[in-house]
Amino acid sequence: MAQELTARVKEIIQRAYNVKSVRLDIGGKIDFKAGQFLSVTLAGDPVLKRYLSISSSPTEQGYVEFTKKLTNSDFSKALSQLNPGDSLKIEYPFGKFTLDGPGTDIAFLSGGIGITPIRSIAKYTVDKNLGTDMVLVYANHSLKDIIFKEDFEVMQKAYPKLKVVHVLGKPAAGFQCISGRINAQVIKQEVGNYPRRKFYLCGPPQMVEAMNKILTEDLNLAKENIVTENFQGY
Repeated sequence: MAQELTARVKEIIQRAYNVKSVRLDIGGKIDFKAGQFLSVTLAGDPVLKRYLSISSSPTEQGYVEFTKKLTNSDFSKALSQLNPGDSLKIEYPFGKFTLDGPGTDIAFLSGGIGITPIRSIAKYTVDKNLGTDMVLVYANHSLKDIIFKEDFEVMQKAYPKLKVVHVLGKPAAGFQCISGRINAQVIKQEVGNYPRRKFYLCGPPQMVEAMNKILTEDLNLAKENIVTENFQGY
């Protein structure tokens, strides 16, 4: 059951040139499932509210973190003015973009800020050493747009069953990636044993729709093996 409370800003982290993470001290036990989301309400006239994925893992005690791409919206502008020590209202947890449990191999198809709940799930799996085989195929325009790049590099070193594949519209010299977009061929090539995996799709709605179509129509995967989260934070 979701709970509403006032949280204090503990730390603000710049993740990319246009992306920030906000870590919140909620003053009590942190209880949510990896991959879930929360609502954030900022004081103002009018009051500003958004639903945002939790980017931290339940294993990371002491704070709850959400991550937001900063745009020209009123909410983003207000968020940019936050400082450590400020208070805001949250309600959590919501959502079913979560793990079934250990034993099922999974694949993530993501783009841009859609990586936030996937970071939570991957971190939880690594910290708990669940043994789940995970492949992340992550699409961005360019190297500077990649969020949590260092986090996933650390997780890969600690957890051999995690494979990260970057797909860039504008490849960077010396950086290992696939040029272009995620398509059926990329999935076949990079996601081993893909017919037996559960796929988690998160990104802008058009991308999620396109990935869903590729999986069901081009690769003939069952709809019950696909979990989606249309991310509206763009």
